[in-house]
Formats: sequence, C-alpha cells, structure tokens
Amino acid sequence: MHEDEAYNAETFLFFLKKLLEAYPSGVITMVLDNARIHHGKLLKPFLNENKRLNLVFLPQYSPQLNIVEGLWKWLKADVVNNVFYHTLAEICKNVSSFMNAVMQQPLTVIDRLCVRMEPDHVVEFL
Repeated sequence: MHEDEAYNAETFLFFLKKLLEAYPSGVITMVLDNARIHHGKLLKPFLNENKRLNLVFLPQYSPQLNIVEGLWKWLKADVVNNVFYHTLAEICKNVSSFMNAVMQQPLTVIDRLCVRMEPDHVVEFL
C-alpha cells in the first residue's frame, strides 16, 4: 500500500481496515516492529472489535529478526545511496521501479533476504 500522506497511527488504522476488507474471513496474524504507529491509542478499540486480527511484535532492537530491514538495505544500496534526486517524484518513481522488479523475482528475494539453515541447525516448530 502506498500513500502520499504521512505515516502515523491513523494511516496504519486505515491500512488495517483495508486489510480486513481484502481478507473478510479467517485469522490474520501480522508480525510488526515496534514503530510508534503500531501502538497508537486509537488502535486499541479497533483491535478489541476485530479479534481475528492478531498483532505480534518483534522484540525491541532486533533488526536481525525483521526481514524487511534487509529489503530496505537492498533498496538503499540500489536506489538511494550516492544518488542525488531533484524531486520527491524521482525518488518515488525509482523506488516503485525497484519494488516492481523485486516482486517479479521472488526466488532472488528469498535467496537474498532469508537465512538458510544447515540441516544440523534445523529447528522444529510444533
């Protein structure tokens, strides 16, 4: 979801409402970092009314557990680092192009962002 507005708790609430509309049944579990917008007071009543939405928060100061951090690092390296943009529109265009390209190559994304474990390090989840 892309918005030109500021990202705040209201924007996140709007996103959650759209998410529930897009997926009208079943439990939705979201793993989130501890950004302030994810803990806004205005979210509590909405989350209390929508019990099928389950928010799980990563421990604080644990970017190694947040795979999207690797995506942001990749994006910065390929799009932003050592580049001067004259307008915000230019940055948005190049970020969109990067994201569209990434979406076309899921195996490359998995190879680049996901940790591979050797067979003797496999953890079984019950």
